[in-house]
Amino acid sequence: MNFQSILFNRTENSASQETLEAPGFFVDLNLDQVIDAITVGKEEYNLKPFFHTSLHDAGAIHYRQQVMRDLENHVVAESVKSFAQKMRAMREHLAQAEKLYYQYQKKSWFLDAVEIYCDAVASLVRDLSFADLKSRGLSDFRGYLSDYTRGELFVTLLAETQKLKADLAEVRYCVLIKGDTVTVSKYEPALDYSIEVTETFRRFQQGAVRGYRVKFENPPDMNHIEAKILEFVSQLYPDLFSNLDRYCEKNGNFLDEAVKNFDREIQFYVAYLEHIARLMKAGLNFCYPKISAQRKEVYDVESFDLALAQKLVRDRRPVICNDFYLEGKERIFLVSGPNQGGKTTFARTFGQLHYLASLGCPVPGKEAQLFLFDKLFTHFEKEENIKDLRGKLEDDLIRIHAILDQAGPDSIVIINEIFTSTTSQDAAFLSKKIIEKIIQLDLLCVCVSFIDELASLSDKTVSMVSMVVPENPTLRTYKVVRKPADGLAYAIAIAEKYRLTSAFLKDRLQA
Repeated sequence: MNFQSILFNRTENSASQETLEAPGFFVDLNLDQVIDAITVGKEEYNLKPFFHTSLHDAGAIHYRQQVMRDLENHVVAESVKSFAQKMRAMREHLAQAEKLYYQYQKKSWFLDAVEIYCDAVASLVRDLSFADLKSRGLSDFRGYLSDYTRGELFVTLLAETQKLKADLAEVRYCVLIKGDTVTVSKYEPALDYSIEVTETFRRFQQGAVRGYRVKFENPPDMNHIEAKILEFVSQLYPDLFSNLDRYCEKNGNFLDEAVKNFDREIQFYVAYLEHIARLMKAGLNFCYPKISAQRKEVYDVESFDLALAQKLVRDRRPVICNDFYLEGKERIFLVSGPNQGGKTTFARTFGQLHYLASLGCPVPGKEAQLFLFDKLFTHFEKEENIKDLRGKLEDDLIRIHAILDQAGPDSIVIINEIFTSTTSQDAAFLSKKIIEKIIQLDLLCVCVSFIDELASLSDKTVSMVSMVVPENPTLRTYKVVRKPADGLAYAIAIAEKYRLTSAFLKDRLQA
């Protein structure tokens, strides 16, 4: 039975599907922070390329979701965890063998590494044989592993390893040290006088006696004297050490490629599930979203920004969740409201949800249905770059033009407060033209803007407003709700910009 990958359901080489560089929108959506938090402590597996590579096939996403569900089973998760620990120990032994100087010590560490590998594989196939697996990925790997461990290569490797370890354990020899001369010979049985000596001197013992035993350090590498003794021992048992030589030469490539790939790839699931487990412990919900490449009626109940949530949970602060939905012809969220009210967070959340769903991962929320996009674009405010000799308005126009030129009906575009460097009249005119183009493309979009009238351009646009406490409009609730724009968002922003809010005016009058 062949097995290609626990991450990719296609037969093509999974390595060709890895993206080394993070997508351009990662920083805008704070996905770089999310992936850093997920992969910390697992650098040895080089997991980030997997998180940089979104899937564009609903079947491939469902394949991963099934594996994720199986790994939520504690028994399966512990089996995989035990396997990973043993494989890590195997790699450490191989790495140590490379560092050592003396050949037979290197070969001893290599033999131990193979023994650990055989135990890891045999234990995993035994554990999985009792597991109630539902996913095609883990079920297929279990079948592959069962065939592999019954195959001639593994059976021979295991038998040779066990025999060689047993034969080496039987080696006995004597070392006679006289002055600066060391003599090594085969072990000859002799009388053990230690008991008689202890009994003879026991009569002189008075109370508790001080112990003079010294614990010697046992570094992994030999010194030259130990190495010379080992060389003499190999000459005493030439056949056994010749077997060790042949074993190491024969089994240099003992590691099965599918097992090696599984050991790395399964950590994609483990890392993500371990990360969200900490957030779920804090009371936050995650779900497996329904994914469609045709239906653009998306929704999520109790969604939240994953990057922000991990910071708030760490600081033991509450996480505000929001609901959203698009139905029928609706395609565009126009988000307005006061500054620092959660508008940008909402926009990031929308992008994060769709990207994480495209990886086959559970997403924040109780229940969700999301769209399988082909491309995701973001336009967030950036500082002016003096090297390109462009003003901020020109830069905004060039960037948004490039996005709309590449975007299609299956794309997602997230725009955060565009054209803030120009007049309100010009900003309204330019924003209207852009939204009209997005409406024409029929793509999904979140646009954060102070220009309220954009929400009434078409039946494809939906107004979302970040709320404040009614009794005190200066306090934000961080809830973003579906309601008509009230026309005050831009006014409040302008008042804050020019220090004309009631709070600023009171301070100035009292001064």
